[in-house]
Order: sequence, then C-alpha cells, then structure tokens
Amino acid sequence: MSLKHKPLAWLHGAIQSPPFSVAARIEAGFLLRQLQAGHKLGLPHSRSMPAIGKNCHELRINDATTTWRVFYAIEPVAIVILDVVTKKTEKTPSAVLDRCSNRIAEFRRLGHE
Repeated sequence: MSLKHKPLAWLHGAIQSPPFSVAARIEAGFLLRQLQAGHKLGLPHSRSMPAIGKNCHELRINDATTTWRVFYAIEPVAIVILDVVTKKTEKTPSAVLDRCSNRIAEFRRLGHE
C-alpha cells in the first residue's frame, strides 16, 4: 500500500468478516481499495448515508444469493468499516443506522478523526 492510501479501520470486536462468495470478496476488496486510494464512488456501487453521519456511506455488494451492505465512513486517518449486513428490506433498518451512528461517534470521540 502506498503512503497515499488510507488504511481500513475495522472496529475491534464489533464486526466480523461476512461469508462472501469469492466473487463478492473480490468486488468488495476492489471497491475498498478504490476508497483507500481516495476515489469517490457513486451509484450503483456506493451511496451517501447522511442518516448515519457526515461522510458516511454504504457499499452495495451483490452476491450469488444475497445482497450485502458495507457501511463505512471516510475519515482523515482511515476508511472506517462501521457494519456489514445483508440487504433484506428496501429501507435500512433503524437499528443498523443507530449502531453505525454510535460506532462512528465513538471512533471520533476517541480522537481518531
């Protein structure tokens, strides 16, 4: 990774790696590397999630049998992975939004922004 790339920050103990297929894992890795390099992603791959907080977004990863959402925040020091869930409804559940909001608030409160 070059010095220009931001690291990924997985919040310890909060998020587990999902059971992606090989193809979905490759797609997620490619998109996350694009974010680390400073590229802005838009639809259909990513969309802004202001309901979570400033600079928060979701990646959309289509797998063979499910659709995944990787919620993340673009922070000055890292790309922070906030949650990974399967897409089951049209609207993001409020429990997911609240969990992500709390996680990024804690990250920022600890002075990582």
